[in-house]
Amino acid sequence: MAEAHPVGFQWVMEAKRRGAKIFHIDPRFTRTSALADSYLPIRAGTDIALLGGVIRYILENELDFREYVVAYTNAATIVTEEFSDTEDMHGLFSGFNDDNATYDQASWRYEGHSQNQTTRDSETQRETAAGLENESHGAPVGGETERDETLQHPRCVYQILKRHFARYTPEMVERVCGVPQEKFLELARAWTENSGRDRTGMLVYSVGWTQHSVGVQYIRTGAIIQLLLGNMGRPGGGVMALRGHASIQGSTDIPTLFNLLPGYLPMPHHAEHPTLDEWVDSIRHPGQKGFWGNARTYGVNLLKAYWGDAATADNDYCYGYMPRMTGDHGTYQQVLDMIDGKIKGYFLLGQNPAVGSAHGRAQRLGMANLDWLVVRDLFMIESATFWEHAPEIATGEIVPEECRTEVFFLPAASHVEKEGTFTQTQRLLQWREKAVEPPGDARSELWFFYHLGRIIRERLATSSRPRDRALLDLTWDYPTHGPHAEPSAEAVLREINGYDVATGRPLASFTEMKDDGSTVGGCWIYTGVYADGVNQAARRKPGAEQSLAALEWGWAWPANRRILYNRASADPDGNPWSERKRYVWWDAEKSEWTGYDVPDFEKTKPPSYRPEHDASGVAGIAGDDPFILQGDGKGWLYAPTGVLDGPLPTHYEPVESPVRNPLYRQQANPTRKVYTHPINTLNPSPPQEHSEVFPYVFTVSRLTEHHTAGAMSRNVSPLAELQPEMFVEVSPELAAVRGLSHLGWAHLVTSRAAVEAKVLVTDRVTPLRVDGRIIHQVWLPYHFGYEGLVTGDSANDLFGITLDPNVLIQESKVGTCDVRPGRRPTGRDLLDLVVDYRRRSGNLVHRYPPMVTTDVADSSSDQEA
Repeated sequence: MAEAHPVGFQWVMEAKRRGAKIFHIDPRFTRTSALADSYLPIRAGTDIALLGGVIRYILENELDFREYVVAYTNAATIVTEEFSDTEDMHGLFSGFNDDNATYDQASWRYEGHSQNQTTRDSETQRETAAGLENESHGAPVGGETERDETLQHPRCVYQILKRHFARYTPEMVERVCGVPQEKFLELARAWTENSGRDRTGMLVYSVGWTQHSVGVQYIRTGAIIQLLLGNMGRPGGGVMALRGHASIQGSTDIPTLFNLLPGYLPMPHHAEHPTLDEWVDSIRHPGQKGFWGNARTYGVNLLKAYWGDAATADNDYCYGYMPRMTGDHGTYQQVLDMIDGKIKGYFLLGQNPAVGSAHGRAQRLGMANLDWLVVRDLFMIESATFWEHAPEIATGEIVPEECRTEVFFLPAASHVEKEGTFTQTQRLLQWREKAVEPPGDARSELWFFYHLGRIIRERLATSSRPRDRALLDLTWDYPTHGPHAEPSAEAVLREINGYDVATGRPLASFTEMKDDGSTVGGCWIYTGVYADGVNQAARRKPGAEQSLAALEWGWAWPANRRILYNRASADPDGNPWSERKRYVWWDAEKSEWTGYDVPDFEKTKPPSYRPEHDASGVAGIAGDDPFILQGDGKGWLYAPTGVLDGPLPTHYEPVESPVRNPLYRQQANPTRKVYTHPINTLNPSPPQEHSEVFPYVFTVSRLTEHHTAGAMSRNVSPLAELQPEMFVEVSPELAAVRGLSHLGWAHLVTSRAAVEAKVLVTDRVTPLRVDGRIIHQVWLPYHFGYEGLVTGDSANDLFGITLDPNVLIQESKVGTCDVRPGRRPTGRDLLDLVVDYRRRSGNLVHRYPPMVTTDVADSSSDQEA
């Protein structure tokens, strides 16, 4: 966090000054480690084993916040007797289907619930990244459950959790992660001692957790700990996901994702959601609790925002105009489709896949097979110049004179050259004023898309084709200003906020939305940001002049709540768990919820409220159900449906690993998304043969001085001077083994590529003892490419393409490689080197590592006994 988010890290340092204890867990000693109270080096890709050890420590020592756990989680809920755990099936859960490597989740369900609890088959869910939908509107589960609040029933979630994590002992943590037992126990003790009725602890992570083939389960494991310790929905607690850009959070709220619509509404699927009613029912799941019961309202308001007067009840509010998913439309499927000639054109805005995405060679070869490519950026980035400067020019794979792609480069305005909102890490919308005019022909994204839409609509104005009505009926009447007719960003924000159709009055809350077309709202979770016709995101009242929640600094979704699910900061009766952690509570005299924050609960629903039998939606939420978007109102320690790779987190090895899984015979995530395209070769891992060809673990992360793929920072001379070269950090021990010299050259080789870097011999990366052997790890920054003031090979070229099955994010924080002294070859010799490694690893005939490995006999690592 100090390295990649230094502005935010100042508050961690302030907490430390006030007595907080900081632990940092990372494969490499960083600026964060230097300021932490304790640093734990870890083998990249093994965090579930470490966190699982913490869960075991909590449960074995009965250190959970029992009152919170019983009341606010599904710990007491009973699971069907059909469920079988990984402990019974060598690393697989019940319901695994060998034919397509997916789970039938029926056996994971709660006792007494019907088997038909999934919205679609798991293979389709994986193709459409359905985990992104489930994280937003909740997986389908009925509101009423069978419970044993003594937590003694052998099939209650609490007991299943204890059995599942029983093998994650301190000894196993050390064996898997390389973390010494005493360091692990120091962490576990501190975490539990700083949690409970009077104290809370926060868990902070970034893409070092998400970019894995088990990335979703990493975060789930952290959430389980925080629920067990009573740290969710309470001040000083929670799970904070650090975002890499100023508005990464905003780009999922108002999404740039293929399978989501604004406000986390799912994109319709062509086969499963042919009508508005079927789409709505797939979101609200009739019969379950929570605010997603109002899904029709949220959906209709979005459709009205898109199509305005054309959207009426008679035509289902133009639902027929909505695009439909047919499968995997993610970025990695797209680049493989480009290579195969299935995509003609591509827009790139604010991204640089030539060096910023996994498997850079595939990215560049894909873009070299388009008819046209539009790049909008601040600088002439690698994705705009691949056809003349890419490494594949030297190898002969791209010939500039023959490259078919016509590239259009359009200069873009930077964040200080345009106005609008950014949505930060903590869901906070902040308005940015334009500081200066953009130079020359540089324009904002808002200008670009508004005028592109305007021109297309003008050209189609006389069209009578039905397919063009969706474009022609769009509301496209934003006011413009200035010499370049810049659209009003405030007008867009007002439309996103929503308003009453008859009066034009901006809505103050999403609870004012109607499902009859009388209100419009472009993103229901943002409703209130323009309440009273005032740009609430532009507020900048100093913190010293307001309460600790700072409700008048910007605006946080939903409804300006600064902590989600903050009903959990009070006990079931509505009283603060302690005066020290007082935050939101029930005021019996006024018969309403009150506190320092906006209560994340119905304001006048008392703690004593109990719903009628079979009540659903908002009415189904009891007065002590704090998790108001979950189908049963509880925080889930166990996921009975919706998580495609299992109801509980399980340690699997990364897809590329030098070691056999010490916990289970199942090696890697059996449901991971795979691409068996010939270009996507992967390094072998045990139990495959020849894994010794790639004996070392490599990982990548950020430098403070550079930003993501480096397009901005490598073109700024002071930053370029501070970090002028691509380098690799290696331990003194590995340097001796491989003959590497400090400040000399080395090259790293995988079955995809070889990259060179200057050598930094340092103790910041430590050899770890894992399962009885020494594992060496190396570290690289991923900020370099072949354009800019300073250049270097791209670390992302080393990665293959393997994705988490829930959200289709790539595993780009861990891989295996070989490390050799000296500079890499060039031209055809570079291709020959990579081909030789592929030959020695048995990879010339493309084979994907086995999905299911439990049938492979390996007595040395079979620990089931």
